[in-house]
Amino acid sequence: MANNIREQQGILNKLKISALNPMQEEALSVIERNANTVLLSPTGTGKTLAFLLPLIETLNPECTEVQALILVPSRELAIQIEQVVRNMGSGFKVNAVYGGRPISKDKIELKHTPAILIGTPGRIADHFGSDRFSKADIRTLVLDEFDKSLETGFEGEMSTIINQLPNLEKRILTSATQGVEIPSFVGLNKPSIINYLGVKTESKLAIKTVIAPDKDKLQTLVDLLLYIGNEPGIIFCNFKDSIERVSTFLNKNQINHTCFSGGMEQRDRERSLIKFRNGTCQVLIATDLAARGIDIPEMKYIIHYELPRAVEEFTHRNGRTARVAAKGTAYVLQWKKEYVPEFIKNSETITISEKAAPKSLQQPQYWETLFISGGRKDKVSKGDIAGLFFKQGGLNKDQLGVIELKQDCAFVAVPLSISNQLVQKLNNSRLKNKKVRITIL
Repeated sequence: MANNIREQQGILNKLKISALNPMQEEALSVIERNANTVLLSPTGTGKTLAFLLPLIETLNPECTEVQALILVPSRELAIQIEQVVRNMGSGFKVNAVYGGRPISKDKIELKHTPAILIGTPGRIADHFGSDRFSKADIRTLVLDEFDKSLETGFEGEMSTIINQLPNLEKRILTSATQGVEIPSFVGLNKPSIINYLGVKTESKLAIKTVIAPDKDKLQTLVDLLLYIGNEPGIIFCNFKDSIERVSTFLNKNQINHTCFSGGMEQRDRERSLIKFRNGTCQVLIATDLAARGIDIPEMKYIIHYELPRAVEEFTHRNGRTARVAAKGTAYVLQWKKEYVPEFIKNSETITISEKAAPKSLQQPQYWETLFISGGRKDKVSKGDIAGLFFKQGGLNKDQLGVIELKQDCAFVAVPLSISNQLVQKLNNSRLKNKKVRITIL
């Protein structure tokens, strides 16, 4: 399917991509011709699409069982890949399963077996152990970000899963770092290696250091945010306790933000990302959990509030900005007596104190996020939701923001100034014959 030029261009049009980059072109060709492929390419270069296009080509539309399994190290990456597959509009069913949500939801979705199943090792192992679907037709296995999914702690689950796939014909492993030993149980015999990690390309990433006079760096962080202005970005911390401290300080300074860490409930994490993606919040405070699997093309900057402990963390954090062809800045926030790891190189030290006067960051929040109690399982589409807000809500095109459609609910960004009015007007409206609740998230 994807190999057909017309079909492939149709997918790219749906994704709003004009053309594949050289890495994606090579990956498409190599993966189609070879049984085992290792794809190494920097974060933000489009590896997800690089393996999904040839994967879809392998699928049989007549088969009603799982045909491709994609294993990922985090829930967020599973959700992101699922969304990309849906946006491709290939016609093949896809589902993502992961820990942190009721397994009953998985059971409901898996009753209608997907052609592509995405999941974290623990949750996939649970489903395999309960024989919830046949594994006989799984011909393609993808280990995305295998440097994490094959590390110590996952080995038992990964081995258990892969050993239950008797008819594998194709294995695809991807990573933004190299040097990870691939265990023999993966069965990766004589792989073709696509390595773009050493390819010299014009870097769109600027690394800048800001020196903080105080050890906690909180006031310098606020000064830096004011210096940057009203742009979307991520503040990286090493610990969830640090996130709480930073969040409290930003609240005191009336800086709108949201948080993201492994200490939060899965539902809260997902909703935090939804608010960040749709512009309700411009600033995300996060642990390294957000360094992988979150693809937000509009990201203008990231801030290393706490310095990364390993080069891999530095690489993946920086990869959240300057993605594909966009420009971006990684700010290193350094206490004047703080040790800086040797892998942080080529950084320009800048002074922000004179330019940190309150400016565009203090502009009032524009978007608010509304929750809708109907989703895909109710046959609700994004078009249905847009129609409701245009016709009954009276919005014009510029007033309707990002719509995110989930299995059992949806979220939509609307202007903050009329959000309460819209809730009063549209709550208990009907979408596809279902009365839905509409509330502020």
